[in-house]
Amino acid sequence: MAMTFIGLDLAWSPRNRSGAAVIMGDAHGGQLKATPVLLRTDDEIVAYIEQHASTSPAIVAVDAPLWVPNMRGQRLAETELGQAFRRYEAGAHPANRQRLAVAGVVRGEALVAALQQRGFSHASTITSGIAVRQVIEVFPHPAMIALFGLDRTLKYKARANRSLELRLRAWQHYQQHLLALTTADPQLQGHAEFVQQDVARLRGRALKAYEDQVDALFCAYIALYAWRWGSTRCRTFGTLTEGYIFTPVPVTMWAAAKSP
Repeated sequence: MAMTFIGLDLAWSPRNRSGAAVIMGDAHGGQLKATPVLLRTDDEIVAYIEQHASTSPAIVAVDAPLWVPNMRGQRLAETELGQAFRRYEAGAHPANRQRLAVAGVVRGEALVAALQQRGFSHASTITSGIAVRQVIEVFPHPAMIALFGLDRTLKYKARANRSLELRLRAWQHYQQHLLALTTADPQLQGHAEFVQQDVARLRGRALKAYEDQVDALFCAYIALYAWRWGSTRCRTFGTLTEGYIFTPVPVTMWAAAKSP
């Protein structure tokens, strides 16, 4: 059964560009359909999803909060995920409406509403092998811990007091792990040329753009992986009503993996 897996590194504001990538595949593996792109407006994002998903089965995996019921503080999702992944330094930033809403609208929620009008469901877990049209919130950092077998998150993103040298070393590891997905289960093909860019030659906006595209590719792979393994190797932190994050989990957490 063929499925489309769309990864979206959704910027919290349309002032910034969002990365998007598409993998076509089945339970055995997937193929990167085209070079990941950068999109800005909500209309561009929805059009991209429509272009690649059409009316066929597809999972859209979004790295951004898709439901934020709390005005302040953080969601149940961030609390639970932080407790589980604290030792890996893979917690999530607090999500609340005071921080994310513009004119009362959270961008991820608006995206969900637009996709629901186009036949997508919003669910907080992925069922293995079932053809669906679904949108789901994911988070790359804990997924990297699980899929790459890491002890700590990769420090490839720009942060205060984080040197470019440290980031470039992390990028090298990130690229190596992505290339190794050619022999993973499920495997990924067709992404080597894009992934093997010389990050050391990128700076500023160019490096951020590449980061957003690579993270979108990884989000798409998370969807493929989850469709292969379902709740046996993935877990939902939080709940659909209180805010959730869905992610693959390390082997040590497989026994505790559960549906909401």
